Amino acid sequence: MFRVKHSHILPLVFCIIFLTLFLLVQARGHSHTEHKHSHSHKYSKTPKHAPPSPPHDYNNASCIFDVRNFGALGDGKTDETESFKMAWDTACQSESSVNVILVPQGFSFLIQSTIFTGPCQGGLVLKVDGTLMPPDGPEYWPKNNSRHQWLVFYRINGMSLEGGGLIDGRGEKWWDLPCKPHKGPHGTTPPGPCDSPIALRFFMSSNLTVRGLWIKDSPQFHFRFDGCRNVHIESIYITAPKQSPNTDGIHIENTNDVKIYNSVISNGYARKILLIIPHVRLLHQCIINLFAELSSIGDDCVSIGSGCYDVDIKNITCGPGHGISIGSLGNHNSRACVSNIMVRDSLIKVSDNGVRIKTWQGGSGSVSGVTFSNIHMVSVRNPIIIDQFYCLTNECTNKTSAVHVSNISYTDIKGTYDIRSSPMRFACSDSVPCTNLTLSDIELLPEKGYMVDDPFCWNAYGDLETLTIPPVSCLLKGTPQSVLEHDITRC
Repeated sequence: MFRVKHSHILPLVFCIIFLTLFLLVQARGHSHTEHKHSHSHKYSKTPKHAPPSPPHDYNNASCIFDVRNFGALGDGKTDETESFKMAWDTACQSESSVNVILVPQGFSFLIQSTIFTGPCQGGLVLKVDGTLMPPDGPEYWPKNNSRHQWLVFYRINGMSLEGGGLIDGRGEKWWDLPCKPHKGPHGTTPPGPCDSPIALRFFMSSNLTVRGLWIKDSPQFHFRFDGCRNVHIESIYITAPKQSPNTDGIHIENTNDVKIYNSVISNGYARKILLIIPHVRLLHQCIINLFAELSSIGDDCVSIGSGCYDVDIKNITCGPGHGISIGSLGNHNSRACVSNIMVRDSLIKVSDNGVRIKTWQGGSGSVSGVTFSNIHMVSVRNPIIIDQFYCLTNECTNKTSAVHVSNISYTDIKGTYDIRSSPMRFACSDSVPCTNLTLSDIELLPEKGYMVDDPFCWNAYGDLETLTIPPVSCLLKGTPQSVLEHDITRC
């Protein structure tokens, strides 16, 4: 097979030309036409940009609450927390069918760690067209405020967080704390508290929509949903630079009926360009392609924790980063249950992992009913991986219990892998094997060179529905006796 060694130059040249032409056209006041990309792989078009959400007819909403009318200045320096809380409380108590809290374009608002509480009388929209940001690092974080989270939405039923603005987590000074893993010698640091706030947390809430926003540089997770139901995330951007530990894009825990669609979770090297032209979403994917080999987000694009079911992830551009993960599950001998998860029609590139299931030894419960379908990989180190020996140190011991991984389907997964690791790795528990793994239309080739590495299997049972590249001959057949004799799957 002939391969052009420097094929990445063409997209680079295209992006530079495209960016130059775009800026010239903008300078002359002309309108631009959206350029459509295409890919040889048949997955749905990856999100070139987050298309603007269908606008709500806010004119028909009887109540629009501009935060400036509650005393907010929007100068990026004044503490606006009380103004936002007053706007929230007023909108929350309004009996109008739709109540819009407006964060206007062209203004920056500094807010301290705050909990916005429901339930509210009517539907509520927090429309962010300007910029929201926390204090700039731990030095300016009030000592009596929680360091675990920044903005919390608690017991809300029926809320939309949307707009064309920016939520800037200002996480750099948190990442630079000496206790962070990447700051110590050989990735180790002295033990001790190292709290960093989650940017946006939804807790015990339902009927939630997040769309159209750009969220960047969170000190820790960008989004976290705990104990929520009916969550729809659409057309958002999440960016963070390489040295940003534990900055998962979206994390869900004990949350069900989740839809994550048409979004980009990637690196942050485009920040200067995007600050100049923050609403030119068309350029974002082009910029991501330019810098894909230079950076990696600090953690998973999407991570699915215990207690989650009925989750649909579609048309996501993920990477650089750690991929899309279920887990980690079963830590501290805990019971974990995850089921009915679909990840489809997506692109994962220049990432440590592609689609991953990770569990600790000693846990219990199950992961079942998971489908990974129509996913394109570009230079991914571990495109397909089940790791039931997940451990953050070298001190984890072998244990006799584990989360049972079963009924996992991998279909139409194609692309290239980083040759440092095997393209497929099924490392299952010694005592609780993985069962009913099915593979179909898998084609994974090395990013460099022509030697195809063999997949790795350990105590993994499953079937091939088609031939795969590379060939998988290490899966065991049938159902192991240990699964037949013990009730290890019930959740």
